[in-house]
Amino acid sequence: MIAVVFSGSRLADWRLAEKGKVLAGFKTVGINPHHNDETKIEQLLNKNNTLINYAERIKRIYFFGAGASSKENANTVSKAFNSFFRFGKVYVAHDLKAAALATCGDHAGLVGIIGSGSNAGYFNGKKVLPNNYGLGYILADEGSANWLGRNLLQDYITMQLPADLVTKFDEKYSLDRKLILEKVYRHPNPILFLSSFSEFIFENRDHEYFKNLVIRGFNLVFEKYFIPFKQKYPGLDVNFTGSVAYDYQEWLREVAESHDFKVGSIIREPIHNLLNYYLNKNK
Repeated sequence: MIAVVFSGSRLADWRLAEKGKVLAGFKTVGINPHHNDETKIEQLLNKNNTLINYAERIKRIYFFGAGASSKENANTVSKAFNSFFRFGKVYVAHDLKAAALATCGDHAGLVGIIGSGSNAGYFNGKKVLPNNYGLGYILADEGSANWLGRNLLQDYITMQLPADLVTKFDEKYSLDRKLILEKVYRHPNPILFLSSFSEFIFENRDHEYFKNLVIRGFNLVFEKYFIPFKQKYPGLDVNFTGSVAYDYQEWLREVAESHDFKVGSIIREPIHNLLNYYLNKNK
């Protein structure tokens, strides 16, 4: 029996399967070793009845998550999972590897994540080559739900947001400058707060303000990440996973074309393709 897990900062998507059949699929709170230590991860696992019921039957666990790119962070997840899945072998990699496997399989390609956060990399068909990207919600995450929420709040507080959107925002949320700053700078996991405005942005996606904001974010993704990649690895399609990439894929393809890129796959959640990949590997 295998478990395949794809975790962003907000949610972790799980699939448990045996002999080609999916036995369970569910979501938990996101597991990010930047924000969760070994103890907190173990506590999360021990709160899920489905995992408790199947823990001893699971022999291989494939975990892909935001924040798991460094050896130290990967070890944090591995230790917690090894403690819980006592009879299983644990494999931990970062979310970009998951995006690569889900969109490219065993073929080379350029890969991007634009979801609650954002990242990019070159996949050679076996591994994502190291780069200096993936700087997180403060230093990077261009185009992501976090970045969109951050820009929305900046414009709201500084009165740069169009008046009709201010009215809608106030009707939907009970927020002011003081509360916003408290949630961003004093509460744990501010990325969850910043990215929580995705629904409002999507509901108002036809507004020129949000169209321009999303397209500006996508342009930054290409300018900062994929144009430098193209110089080193010419002729490759660029593939995406993530809610923002998927929800605004028409604009994403337009931006890609404006930078002379061909887009391959755009998928919201890599878990389905990941599961199929490992089911085939474990036949």
